[in-house]
Amino acid sequence: MRAYKLPEGNVLVSFSGGRTSAFMLHQILQENGTMPDRCKVIFQNTGREMPQTLDFVNECGIRWGVEIIWLEYDRVNGKPAASVVNHNSADRNGEPFEKLIKAKKVLPNTLMRFCTIELKINTSKRYLKSIGWKRWQNAVGIRADEPDRLARPPKKDCWTPWRPLVDAGITKDHVDVFWKHQPFKLDLPVVNGKTMYGNCDGCFLKSEAQLAMLAREFPEKFEWWENLEESHKHRGDYGFFNKVRPMGELREFINLQADWIFDEEGYLCQKDGGECVG
Repeated sequence: MRAYKLPEGNVLVSFSGGRTSAFMLHQILQENGTMPDRCKVIFQNTGREMPQTLDFVNECGIRWGVEIIWLEYDRVNGKPAASVVNHNSADRNGEPFEKLIKAKKVLPNTLMRFCTIELKINTSKRYLKSIGWKRWQNAVGIRADEPDRLARPPKKDCWTPWRPLVDAGITKDHVDVFWKHQPFKLDLPVVNGKTMYGNCDGCFLKSEAQLAMLAREFPEKFEWWENLEESHKHRGDYGFFNKVRPMGELREFINLQADWIFDEEGYLCQKDGGECVG
């Protein structure tokens, strides 16, 4: 458990709303007890999270007796800002995301992921600097069995990464076992035996298979992403989340297919992280 001992100075615990980061938060709480004021737990809502994710974040805070600060990207006097919200007031229709896209005038994509940078990383930075923080360590939920994420060198910034799950040797199996024994869980929808991913519902980094399931089972959520591409297609490559598989083309393809394509192994690309090229 010593891997979860809070380091010296200010500490940000980044809570994505997923099972792994929730496990990390639980272990940090178990090791340190009541969080000191120099430690903040932050969840950044983009407005496109699945509702089950928002409920899960709220339940973690209540059950574990920890204050989780809910933030959203905002614009104040034409400049980016961070707004503090809560489970009741958090946006559920993508407004923070749309404010960012309106300011940028282009859509984020696999090579230009300004959505993650602005909606999450910089939104936290703006909040923490507003309360007087200058430097801090950031606890991120990277596991020991995620070599691709571990290989990314940290950028020079006002924060340095703290990876307690790596130090503790935690893998996906450990996280699975933990949640099997908890009285609550992240209850995301299951479609054809597969769990829908949390966080941004139609994220362009999700696999073709995941986006196809969203288009079939939650067409109103998929339509939000499709409409943004339609309204920005005049920007050329900057008007698509993934120009190789535009949302409109994927929806048309799915509407022409029977349900068997979701059961056929390999029919839809399973790769995530933006690698899928059809």
